[in-house]
Amino acid sequence: MVSSHSLRGQLTLAILIALWAVVIGGLAVLQPGALGVSTLTTVLQFSTILALVALGQALVVLCGGAGIDLSVGGTVSLVAILAMLAVRAGMPGFLVPLVCLTAGAGLGAVNGWLVARLNILPLIATLGTFFVYSGVAVAITGGAAVSGVPAFLLPWGRGTVLGMPLPFLVTALPAFLIAIVLLGTTTWGRWIYAMGFNERSARLVGIPVDRTRLLLYTISGLLAGLAALVSLAWLGSGRPNIGQNLELTSLTAVLLGGVSIFGGRGNVGGVLAAVLLLVTLQTGLLQLNVNSVWQVGIVGALLVAVLAADGLTNRRR
Repeated sequence: MVSSHSLRGQLTLAILIALWAVVIGGLAVLQPGALGVSTLTTVLQFSTILALVALGQALVVLCGGAGIDLSVGGTVSLVAILAMLAVRAGMPGFLVPLVCLTAGAGLGAVNGWLVARLNILPLIATLGTFFVYSGVAVAITGGAAVSGVPAFLLPWGRGTVLGMPLPFLVTALPAFLIAIVLLGTTTWGRWIYAMGFNERSARLVGIPVDRTRLLLYTISGLLAGLAALVSLAWLGSGRPNIGQNLELTSLTAVLLGGVSIFGGRGNVGGVLAAVLLLVTLQTGLLQLNVNSVWQVGIVGALLVAVLAADGLTNRRR
């Protein structure tokens, strides 16, 4: 099983790299001036937020049980707003990172409690919390951005090393490396794959399925909180719509990266490659002045195509 997982992951990665090369090649032909260090920086900056959210989404999907987290976009938005409102209320600025992580984990734990303890279908539970989180973010701000990000965060959020954004280097890359190690070498990682492959058997052999699932939703919220922190440090304000469409794009990245929607198969390395492909595609479309509505449509079409392919593969098995 391990070798088949590895082979499938390598094939997925190779396909994604080939697709990325096609996108870059097309952009080079249609808009040669768009290729440069500044474009690389932009792609990686946007990728940081999506990558963190997609990693949490991947963990939830991998554990099976129809796992999905549609609330990630609302979580990012609400956490960013709550952190800024706390600063305005007099909270010391150095506590902003802690507030973002704690609030994100708390919102994720609510999802986990609804799914693992109340046995609400994940699609319904997280769709409901998405509307609650995003609605509250807009309601308490009137749709306006909230300024006041502590000055010490801005050099980190906007800094680069050899054209690579600091947030990408110190949050997204380490998070994926840690996840790859945990999933591939620890008992906890084997639990997640076992739950996704056959939850009934996982329960029979003593794996704490409900507790693990609650923890994974909490981690998904934590990573969304970290994405909110990155958005604050990069943009310099809390924006109630910063998480818009993240649920769709993150799920597309997860499935495009080789994680099965049914759980139990896939790896997170492919997810990071899929994130880079999607953001490069969206950036290229922006450079070509393609309407943002079409961009969302293309991502949606990719999601449908990947789901159809995954469904056909599962039927053949």
